[in-house]
Amino acid sequence: MCSDLPPILSRRAFLRLAVLALAGCCPMPESAPPIISPTETKRPTGRPTTIPTHEPIPDASLEAKIGQMLMVGFRGLEVSDNHFIVHDIRERNLGGVVLFDYDVPGQSLVRNIESPSQVKALAASLQAISTTPLLIAIDHEGGTLTRLKEERGFPPTLSHQALGEIDDVDLTREQAATMARTLTELGITLNLAPVVDLNVNPDNSIIGKYERSFSADHQVVTRHAIAFIEAHHEQGVLCAIKHFPGHGSATGDTHEGWVDVTKTWSWGELLPFAHVVEAGLADAIMTAHVFNAGFDADDPATLSYATIGLLRAKLVYDGVVISDDMQMGAITNHYDLETAIQKAIQAGVDILTFANNSAYEEDIVGRAVTHIRRLVEEGAISETRIDKSYQRIKRLKGTI
Repeated sequence: MCSDLPPILSRRAFLRLAVLALAGCCPMPESAPPIISPTETKRPTGRPTTIPTHEPIPDASLEAKIGQMLMVGFRGLEVSDNHFIVHDIRERNLGGVVLFDYDVPGQSLVRNIESPSQVKALAASLQAISTTPLLIAIDHEGGTLTRLKEERGFPPTLSHQALGEIDDVDLTREQAATMARTLTELGITLNLAPVVDLNVNPDNSIIGKYERSFSADHQVVTRHAIAFIEAHHEQGVLCAIKHFPGHGSATGDTHEGWVDVTKTWSWGELLPFAHVVEAGLADAIMTAHVFNAGFDADDPATLSYATIGLLRAKLVYDGVVISDDMQMGAITNHYDLETAIQKAIQAGVDILTFANNSAYEEDIVGRAVTHIRRLVEEGAISETRIDKSYQRIKRLKGTI
């Protein structure tokens, strides 16, 4: 089973050098990374082995590029022409949507998911509206944390923790293949999974409590995460690993407010991310809203250039970075919308997620586009920076 892992020692040696470099003890040697070329990936059969570099599309306006940088949640088992999400896809080039089974603000079981046939029809209608491939995303981790519940007609699933405890990679691959086939049949293109957080704090109220981690052992997490992703790729489904740089040691929930992991986080929590990136299997990486003063004395990971810079420069990742929900308390309790957006983009986030399931704001896309356009016009964010995210997103969508 260890053969499923990329080389451990080389990655450990690299991370050890990164620790020393970040601590100011010694410079990072020029010969360390890159572990893998930023434009090359090791894909399973049927997926490209080299991701092409796209030239900017001449007719893509600034607003069209900004629209691709947003992923938004909405209410509705179906959508009509006057629904705000339809308007935002058509008029603002919205790049992605995220589906839920439960509406938290309204405390309602009616949101986007009623049955397989209904979800398939909803996804098809949304995709038909968009002039570019629409990312239709969902949290389909397995076990408790899935929006596609068995009682609504979807196949049963096992949690990450259950699969990790059994520790049979073939079983994980089989389970993931079934999950991915379900997503493919529904027309869902992006699974916001697997979770590669280490279960170092089983009492963690958002990871450990819901059995969302494969294990506290980074090798177990890596083996099963790779099997999970490969099974999805064989079905043409993209995956977003989460939550960078690690949420498993947290003692609080970022949905509710500020979560400080400075004293609980350890460098081992980076290893699964490093291994998945090295294997060329990181379609997208979702950030955590955790705060770690060892990385950034002011801002949580999603808004931290230093933290995402670790992912970009040290783990040599040039793919799409997706934020966790920007409407969570860890962000909204401490930052206004424009400040949060500015910091996230400057930090290196490519897709800003507004799940509309903590708060519900039908005008969020328009407000976000307005803020970002103003930031560009004022010179706070360059149009080159926007184009960089746009090109990463186009590259990702080219593999669907």
